[in-house]
Amino acid sequence: MRSLSAANSAVVFTSLEAAVPSASMGLITGLFTFLYHLPQIYKWLLRPYYVISFTMTVAFLLVRKTPGLCEHLASDREDGNSCDFDWREVEILMFLSAIVMMKNRRAITLEQHIGNLFMFSKVANVILFFRLDIRLGILYLALCVAFVMTCKPPLYMGPEYIKYFSDKTIDEELQRDSRVTWIVEFYANWSSECQSFAPVFADLSLKYNCAGLRFGKVDIGRYSDISERYRVSTSPLSKQLPSLLLFQGGREVMRRPMVDNKGRAVSWTFNEENIIREFNLNELFQKSKKLNKSMSLREKQNSAQPEEGSDELLENPNSNQQTESKKDQ
Repeated sequence: MRSLSAANSAVVFTSLEAAVPSASMGLITGLFTFLYHLPQIYKWLLRPYYVISFTMTVAFLLVRKTPGLCEHLASDREDGNSCDFDWREVEILMFLSAIVMMKNRRAITLEQHIGNLFMFSKVANVILFFRLDIRLGILYLALCVAFVMTCKPPLYMGPEYIKYFSDKTIDEELQRDSRVTWIVEFYANWSSECQSFAPVFADLSLKYNCAGLRFGKVDIGRYSDISERYRVSTSPLSKQLPSLLLFQGGREVMRRPMVDNKGRAVSWTFNEENIIREFNLNELFQKSKKLNKSMSLREKQNSAQPEEGSDELLENPNSNQQTESKKDQ
């Protein structure tokens, strides 16, 4: 029995020895990744939208903790210290933390995490300022309204292989070639969910775009007739923004999120894994690569045929075209 216990202890100790280095390597890798992208993070966070949002997020904290100002504020603390949070303010802040954690469970990108933090912090600041002084509450609420009306979150400007449609080009482009499969995002610039999804959709276009599988976007907030034609509601209550539609042969095959009989969207998470799985992107990409090769071969054969009345061969029309998909390069 002692030998068996000793053997079990040795196995456990060996497993721990193996787990500790792997965990350490994971932490080190994450730290180096963060440090590598630190200049980009600073450049991103120093944009006016995020600087002002951060200032408004910590506004109550600054007012409550600033010497010379906090002494003149009201407080429910028993010791009368108006430069520290009272029990009700602590309760509101704890409730805020719980709400942010619950909302961030469904967040996909870093922008969504930070956006949830900013939004609910402003709501908590409004409550805290109104509780402290109604004049401060009205002033802060007016600043929030002015901020929403004048300062918009920065749009994604990174690399992508996406074609942007208008109300006059979308039908013609979808029906141009029946062999081409299109994945089209219906979005609106005012939607924070669409803005957060933009880098995810762009990354998918970089990975999967090719001659037989194309990615497109159309702003239905700008072209309302398209939203009616393709039955994608722009109402915030419908929760249909963004919507991804798959077209094959110019016809809609599937969409996410799905819409029930009452016109309400079925809850669906717009992350990369779900999109790859639901739309079978890996299978579509493999089929599209074969189509891409056959189309290139056919174009080469056509270019090799001489014109009537001429002994010169046609130049290859695709010699100067850039390949759209990075996977094909």
